[in-house]
Amino acid sequence: MIHEIRIYHCVPGRLSALHERFRNHTLAFWDKHGIRQVGFWTTLIGESNHALTYLLQWDSLAEREQKWNAFQADTDWIKARAASEAVQPIVARIENQILTPTDYSALR
Repeated sequence: MIHEIRIYHCVPGRLSALHERFRNHTLAFWDKHGIRQVGFWTTLIGESNHALTYLLQWDSLAEREQKWNAFQADTDWIKARAASEAVQPIVARIENQILTPTDYSALR
């Protein structure tokens, strides 16, 4: 089991648009492609409150590559993402890390 942590740094004032896109579009596409989320968080105290952090769970890097690539190539997702940013971009930059648990981790 591996986990992927992704941090979306939003254009100021656009975090609510990102929440809306996840609620109304992204999660349904993830369900369609078998992508499993562990959770989503916003920053209460930290460098910026314009960020959305989420954690995904994968059985392997191969599973991640297959499912993430299928999601990214989904033409309906591409249209939904483009429509959500038709007026203004939402995300300024994305941080991404693939994590593997230690032998003493409670979450494996």
